[in-house]
Amino acid sequence: MDERARKIKMSDYVRLLRPQQWSKNGFVLAGYFFVQGWDQPGLTAQVALALVGFVLVSSAVYVLNDLADREADRLHPRKCRRPIASGRVSTTAARLLLILLLVGGFLLSWQSSLTALALVAGYFVLNVLYSHGLQHVVILDVFAIAAGFMMRVLAGTAGVGIPPSNWLLLCSIMLSLFLGFGKRYAELTSLDDANSQRQVLDSYSEPLLQTLIGISAGAALLTYALYTVDASTLRTHGTGGLVYTVPIVAYGLFRYLFNLYGKRSGQDPTQEILTDPHLLGVTAVWLLMVLYILW
Repeated sequence: MDERARKIKMSDYVRLLRPQQWSKNGFVLAGYFFVQGWDQPGLTAQVALALVGFVLVSSAVYVLNDLADREADRLHPRKCRRPIASGRVSTTAARLLLILLLVGGFLLSWQSSLTALALVAGYFVLNVLYSHGLQHVVILDVFAIAAGFMMRVLAGTAGVGIPPSNWLLLCSIMLSLFLGFGKRYAELTSLDDANSQRQVLDSYSEPLLQTLIGISAGAALLTYALYTVDASTLRTHGTGGLVYTVPIVAYGLFRYLFNLYGKRSGQDPTQEILTDPHLLGVTAVWLLMVLYILW
């Protein structure tokens, strides 16, 4: 195999891991970020191990899903180019990679804590159940996705000894529901034959998804706002300045809604956030403002 062929082969394996989706695992850092744990080396190491554990296991889930969906993906105008569906990575090699990712992810999360290991393992089991049935159950399919994000937040809080904020947990799950229902809406409205690509879309309708999106977006904004003014938040940070970040979060949510309804985009929430200059900008402003307030 010449050098060019090796590079192509390696790029196929990298694509299989979906590194562009690793940003979702940033939810593991939420508790660490808001308790300002960066001056505690032991805590930092625990969170880092839990984060990398989730990265490896989440990539294992993508490999597992691509293996399970390879026949359906071959009929999809975009997904047919995925490494397994296109035949560029064999099923045998994909299964071996899946095992290596799981072993590595479980070992690293175990080094973080037994609680983190239980959450990472639970995340994998949840995704197996999702791939083998939950993805076809209307509304429950999105709640299963949201539960995966909740496990990430818990791994970075309870999993490393940080007491989780109830408002922050509620905000995380409502935000993930918002993105999940938004993804379903984008899928429903952008594919000519959506139901043949995702069976559960047959049970959704545009009015239903618009209602669910509106409810979850409002709840995400409200719970974040309540987190910023909660008494425990004020005691932890010694400032009420986080409330001034609420309009920034509101703008980000409204911009995402504009893209979803106005531009008919949003099939891939991660790509949407990383490619839209407004969403990138508002995320950067929010991060800088939070750091300034907390410091």
